[in-house]
Amino acid sequence: MSVSEDRTVQPATTPTIVSGIADPAPLGLAAFALTTFLLSANNAGWMTHASGAAFLSYAFAYGGLAQLLAGMWEFRNRNVYGALLFGSFGAFWIGLALWFRFQAVPALTAAAAHPVTLPATVAVVNHDLGWILLAWAIFTTYMMIMAAQVNTATFTALFLLWATLIILAIGNFNLGSAATSTTIKIGGYVGLATALNAWYNSAAGLAKGMGGKLGFPLGRPLIK
Repeated sequence: MSVSEDRTVQPATTPTIVSGIADPAPLGLAAFALTTFLLSANNAGWMTHASGAAFLSYAFAYGGLAQLLAGMWEFRNRNVYGALLFGSFGAFWIGLALWFRFQAVPALTAAAAHPVTLPATVAVVNHDLGWILLAWAIFTTYMMIMAAQVNTATFTALFLLWATLIILAIGNFNLGSAATSTTIKIGGYVGLATALNAWYNSAAGLAKGMGGKLGFPLGRPLIK
């Protein structure tokens, strides 16, 4: 999701000191991509020999904190779209990590001591997650629409993210007391595509910021 905005620079009649900062979008995109990849790999059923919680600490430190910082630096660059996108999804990952650690895990641990109540508790936790994902899908809807004015790659990334959130929300609402389902696995694969797209956009932003010979096309805005 390359969220850099073109800016017209007016010629200066006297020497000026440039006090801008480097484009924070590649950092925000890389942080989002890695954390999404870890969670989506588990949802897709790839982590058969792992705990499935590999995403948790990175959801807080990288997808959360690093992406949140990228959003704050986008405010400094006067990029309102990037600031809202990275600031919001940085908070999303931090919030998801805190919910998982301090609400979901304690509830499931307590229920495990009373097997009779465990299925009902698992169903409640799955429904909670479904509501969280649905709320973020609503937010992503208008971010996706506005991304049509940025470039094709950004719109594609937001569309894949929107699809991931919708599929996983439906999957969690219908999951009941089960651990996974075909719908969750489909959402995992769409999430993997989202992560790869975000990594591509991060690489494109890095190449642009370095100013070298390598470059990655991002496509034109769908709406001008």
